[in-house]
Amino acid sequence: MFGRYSLDKPGIIIADRGATIEDYYSRIPKPTFEPDDDNVIPIMDVDWFSDDIAERFKRFLKVTFGEEHYTENLGFIEKAIGKNLRKYFLKDFYTYHLRMYKKRPIYWMFSSPKGNFNALIYMHRYRPDTVSIILNDYLREFRTKLTARKDNLENISNSTSASQGEKTKALKEIENIKKIIEEVNEYERDILYPLATKQVEIELDDGIKTNYKKFGKALKEVTGLSKKWLIK
Repeated sequence: MFGRYSLDKPGIIIADRGATIEDYYSRIPKPTFEPDDDNVIPIMDVDWFSDDIAERFKRFLKVTFGEEHYTENLGFIEKAIGKNLRKYFLKDFYTYHLRMYKKRPIYWMFSSPKGNFNALIYMHRYRPDTVSIILNDYLREFRTKLTARKDNLENISNSTSASQGEKTKALKEIENIKKIIEEVNEYERDILYPLATKQVEIELDDGIKTNYKKFGKALKEVTGLSKKWLIK
């Protein structure tokens, strides 16, 4: 999904600091499966974004094993992991990745305080403007989508044609969305925006532990790897 590997050529394709999608295409001009172009893949509870990790994985299944076997293969995978695919990516994937790489992850999870917003990046494709991309194209867009959803629910709650059950359900979801919007606003104001303005550079030779700490609370906390907020 990030271009580290390809279906079309064995071995690692891109793993240099600041590698771009153009570097990938220079080696794989016509990929069977397209990697993510901006190095940001959302991991959300529902499909707020068409390029989120669950949707991308489903496309990967279809491309790799054929559309005719898609339903069977997806069912096989979900049975093997014991849960819905989206729930696995949201709840379990990053924990597995940390364990696999012994708490030195090559994929980093930007995550709001309560985990209602998550975006995964590939460390080797990180650039100083990556945090700005997460902020402008994903976090703010997520808030816009939440606000639109809240407005629609408010119309239902005020509708004379809606049943009492529908209104109650709408009001409950509205309260939940308000809390998520508050969390998103806090994440932007206190963490992501200040970090984006810093245009942080990383140096792979310094090691993952040193580089991960540069992002403080913007990244999902990892015991023994994370550090308190560094932006002053």
